[in-house]
Amino acid sequence: MSFWQLNYRSSSLKFNAVPEWWDEYINYDALKKTIYQLEKQQVGLADSTRDLRDLEANEETALMGHVRHTDTDSLFVPLLDRELKKICVFYESQERELLGEVAQLERLAQQQEEAGPDAGHQYMDPDVDTEEEDEDDEGDEFNTMSPPISRDHTRSPSRRPGRRHARSLSSAAGGPSGNITSMVAPPTVWTAKNNYAMDVQLLFKRRITNLYLSVTSLRSYIELNYSGFRKILKKYDKVTENSLQDHYIHDVVEQAPPFSQASKNRIAAAANLLIQLYARCVTRGDIQAAQRQLKLHQREHIAWERDTVWRQMIGDARRGQANGGAPGTLVAEEEKGLVSVRTRVGHLRVTTKQLYLLIAVLVFVVLLNVHTVEGVEANRCLAVLVFATIMWATEAIPLFVTAILVPLLLVCLRVIRQQDDSGEKVRLSTPDATKYIFSVMFSPTIMLLIGGFTIASALSKTAIDRVLITKVLSLAGTRPSVVLLAFMAVACFASMWISNVAAPTLCFSLIQPILRTLPPKSKFAPCLIIGIALAANIGGQSSPISSPQNLIALAAMDPPLDWASWFAVALPVSGISILLIWALLLVSYRPARSPDGEGDIVIRPIRAARERFTLKQYWVSLVCLVTIGLWCFENRLENIVGDMGIIAIIPIVAFFSTGVLKKEDFEQFLWTVVFLAMGGIALGKGVTSSGLLDVMDEDIRSIIQDLSLYKVVLVLSVIVLVVSTFISHTIASVLLVPIAKEVGSHMPGHRENLLIFLTGLLCSTGMGMPVSGFPNQTAANQEDDMGQLYLSNVDFLKNGVPASVVAMLVVATVGFLLAQAIGYVYYGILERS
Repeated sequence: MSFWQLNYRSSSLKFNAVPEWWDEYINYDALKKTIYQLEKQQVGLADSTRDLRDLEANEETALMGHVRHTDTDSLFVPLLDRELKKICVFYESQERELLGEVAQLERLAQQQEEAGPDAGHQYMDPDVDTEEEDEDDEGDEFNTMSPPISRDHTRSPSRRPGRRHARSLSSAAGGPSGNITSMVAPPTVWTAKNNYAMDVQLLFKRRITNLYLSVTSLRSYIELNYSGFRKILKKYDKVTENSLQDHYIHDVVEQAPPFSQASKNRIAAAANLLIQLYARCVTRGDIQAAQRQLKLHQREHIAWERDTVWRQMIGDARRGQANGGAPGTLVAEEEKGLVSVRTRVGHLRVTTKQLYLLIAVLVFVVLLNVHTVEGVEANRCLAVLVFATIMWATEAIPLFVTAILVPLLLVCLRVIRQQDDSGEKVRLSTPDATKYIFSVMFSPTIMLLIGGFTIASALSKTAIDRVLITKVLSLAGTRPSVVLLAFMAVACFASMWISNVAAPTLCFSLIQPILRTLPPKSKFAPCLIIGIALAANIGGQSSPISSPQNLIALAAMDPPLDWASWFAVALPVSGISILLIWALLLVSYRPARSPDGEGDIVIRPIRAARERFTLKQYWVSLVCLVTIGLWCFENRLENIVGDMGIIAIIPIVAFFSTGVLKKEDFEQFLWTVVFLAMGGIALGKGVTSSGLLDVMDEDIRSIIQDLSLYKVVLVLSVIVLVVSTFISHTIASVLLVPIAKEVGSHMPGHRENLLIFLTGLLCSTGMGMPVSGFPNQTAANQEDDMGQLYLSNVDFLKNGVPASVVAMLVVATVGFLLAQAIGYVYYGILERS
């Protein structure tokens, strides 16, 4: 499990626990595994002879046969009781010793104060070896930076020097003990400047700091274990559909010594007393300075917040990098050298990517020096286009790096042209080309993409996506065919609002309870996983912000399509495609059949979230609905908002200014996708302004001049499907949208917006291979409990290729007819006479 995919409950415990006390905390991970075992027993899928190991000892408790809901408490509560007893025994011993030391230190401070600042002749204890004292001082100095706790759960030996010094100081003082109730007027040992007084001040500073760290560590121990009990019981109730949490927390946990109010008060009083002692002995009575200095040495508490989908995906990428990659991951495996040549300086190894890079550079240099098309700018732009295409198709370097390289090449090669006052296109200088290319790169379309990322993060951070999705899925029942359709519909819908890059990450986490309780070798598991991936791909065409290819298509339209018109075409197309692909998967997998061929499997129903909507969730929902509503009617509000990119600023300001999202969430956005889209827009403008499309126009017209509009649509559909199957959907749109625009501009009625729209929709239909889009890549990396992949390349060829063809035909028929109708009915957007 990746860093960001770790369950945030157990991670909070792991990262905030005192390492030396690790074995004394609640065993959250073991209890969680027990819950999942009980879940399997409830549906009768685990072996009746399988045993649950006790969390502490090696005793075994057999779970025989099926487990009813009423039986799970009797099996789980004893495990909780053992954990609670372990915590109570450890806490009581630690509290007793700590409070004793605090009281002793208070007495010693009072005695030392009464002895006065001139007791230096009695300072050294004659029984203590000087060399040993020096060594102990070094150890004590070290331990001022960390809690003085040893693995045998007693006070660390580093405290002993403090005790020896304290005893010597006590014998020197010779006065009775007393309570510290008020600050004593100077002169005292705490304000004097002689050597003896300064040594005493340093000694007590170390001693108080160590004790304060121990007290705060014990207080953190109480809080973490209480949180552990509360959260493991919440998970238990959710998975087993019981209601144990309230009873056990209030009637058992909160009555135990560590968690009672009396215990908390004693620890708080000890901490306050140490702050007062520190203020008296070190900071001249300044309580605030004492608190500030003591907290500098305190262990930092890691606040483990709910993940966003972007963090989870970054975790996936890191996991692939850490593990050397896996089939279907975005992070490629370490490549073996194609050629290894021994030289004087060592072995020279050429990898596949290095070979692709070399080929791309050679082709680029050749095209720059060979006259291929008319015009210097067009010829150079062709070289840039071919170079970028090879780099994107082979991923010789990361996709976003190639995208960033595009404006560099366009400017340095002086590819950009613009019309002058006389109407003739002239070549721009590099400063003017730089201003132009950067002005078009950060367009309103890019702002729309960032606004989409913001909405996705807010929905994920506040768990609105999970709440709504689980409520819908809870209605799906237990029939495999209905559950499959429900998940596909949810994946498609989620892709509309949190992008088809993020939706699979969410959906694959939601199906884990189902996958855990399926019979081994069940066909439903791979069917469900590939169904979600294919549906997420289809969802990529459903809304303008669901995928970068849609935004690139919108940026190329003149005038751009509004959201209402997009939905009028895309939603029927997506819905029909989902239903047809669902039927295809049912025929291909027959997922309802049990692996042994006897009867049908029963799916464990998804349980809707019980939590009520919070004020923050209502706020996020309101902002999202208002933003989407404004996007839908942007054409009617153009005089007010100007463009959809301006509307995208609303959720950014609303969520980051109110604390719903934080700076760390902004940093986790998929900025590589943003730069990829920016590079694609720059390349499209370069191809247009350089005159390359004008040069290509004659060839294009010679191909399509005898074809009808619908035949052009069919030819374009096949081309887009093939290209988007083997390379990124975003890159396919970058390369093909300008061509579609040029083809449409020279057809009767100026059909460029129609062909651009269909091209954007068609880019999402390329899903026949494991590498065809992020949803497929994520699905190909899903593993079972034994580390075996659910899907193989055969699954994608057998189901992904037919699904791609089906989806392409739906766009080319239903989508074409609806787009035609939209063009005639709404504002003449798609057809301009």
